[in-house]
Amino acid sequence: MSALDDLNEGARKLFLAHVGAVALGMEKSKNFVDELVEKGEITVEQGKKLDGELKHKLSDGKASVDSTILEERMKNMTDDERKAFVQQVNEFAKKAAAEASDSKESEK
Repeated sequence: MSALDDLNEGARKLFLAHVGAVALGMEKSKNFVDELVEKGEITVEQGKKLDGELKHKLSDGKASVDSTILEERMKNMTDDERKAFVQQVNEFAKKAAAEASDSKESEK
């Protein structure tokens, strides 16, 4: 019977070692997943910050490009074309001001 007892004891130890390995693996996995989540959250926050910075730079760059394009276009215009352009811009400005005024009045 001693061989049978040794076999039972060996099977018991093997079973307990397996349970311990599974428990340890789960614990390590949880810690690993928690660490990945933490790093992911940090990365998301960094991404949001970077996105905001890029949008701001893009907006500034677009305004600069728009001004440069307008300036170059006006340099290549004749005097008559420039006068007509200024007149058209003034008409747009008056129309926009009138629409803004109408919009404010309708909100009251």
